[in-house]
Amino acid sequence: MHKFWLMAAAICLLAPVLGGPAFAAEAPSATPEDHVLGKADAPITIIEYASLTCPHCGAFARDVLPKVKASWIDSGKAKLVFRVFPLNGVDVRAAIIANCVPPDRYFAFVDELYRSQDTWTRAGDPVQAVAKTARLAGAGDDKIKGCLADKAAEDSVVKLGYTAQNSYGVESTPTFFVNGTKLVGEHSYDAFDKALTAAQPKT
Repeated sequence: MHKFWLMAAAICLLAPVLGGPAFAAEAPSATPEDHVLGKADAPITIIEYASLTCPHCGAFARDVLPKVKASWIDSGKAKLVFRVFPLNGVDVRAAIIANCVPPDRYFAFVDELYRSQDTWTRAGDPVQAVAKTARLAGAGDDKIKGCLADKAAEDSVVKLGYTAQNSYGVESTPTFFVNGTKLVGEHSYDAFDKALTAAQPKT
């Protein structure tokens, strides 16, 4: 698992608004601003807090999520809410760029970043490597530059991680909430299948 370190400047910017750490004992819920994979009315909600540079998150995206999608999401039994939990400045900027691609290509773009994670995270300029992938996903140069220069977009990504840490006790990636039940770290498909089965509405 990767620990959460926000950029010092971002913390200083948001601290006056959000206050100090609270670690409230509550679980997150889906919002209209979320990126959601699956049917909106699915009875089981998986909320994933992930870093785009985290290898454990990449392993989940490549090895486990396709099975969860095939068995649970595509059938309408569950939906996945994906939220970035930035660990570093590259994470913040990669998340900003991801939000710039056409909405219907968001998950395909994130999937491609995880598939090619070993390559772009080791590039001389990782952010430009992400931007190159975004161009292939339909985001033009001007839009990417505009998004990266947008302070509100940066603040939104940083706040998402800060809220996760302070309101929901998220401290590392990946962290999942399955209908409110917290799962920390990289888990096998069998572990997810068990958690999802337990979360099914009682009939």
